[in-house]
Amino acid sequence: MTKPRITITYCTQCNWLLRSAWMLQELLQTFGDSLGEVALIPGTGGIFEIRVNEELIWERVRDGGFPGPKDLKQRVRDCIDPERDLGHLDRTSKQKQEG
Repeated sequence: MTKPRITITYCTQCNWLLRSAWMLQELLQTFGDSLGEVALIPGTGGIFEIRVNEELIWERVRDGGFPGPKDLKQRVRDCIDPERDLGHLDRTSKQKQEG
């Protein structure tokens, strides 16, 4: 089975490289060997998109800004390994839903 490829397309005009690189680092730290590649793709015109194997999982305008680490990791997990436990990130979500 081929490991998933994640792409983060960011706007160079808006100086979103550092934000994108931080998200790349967070994904590699969390998912490590479960990923085949995480790529940064420079763009223009205010673009900010995150895709898992071409499936759009985050788009800045559609989703209201940038994802926080929790949203980012949960959306990636839901695409690549829905049964995976993300530890404290999942427990705080479940506690809010149950409470």
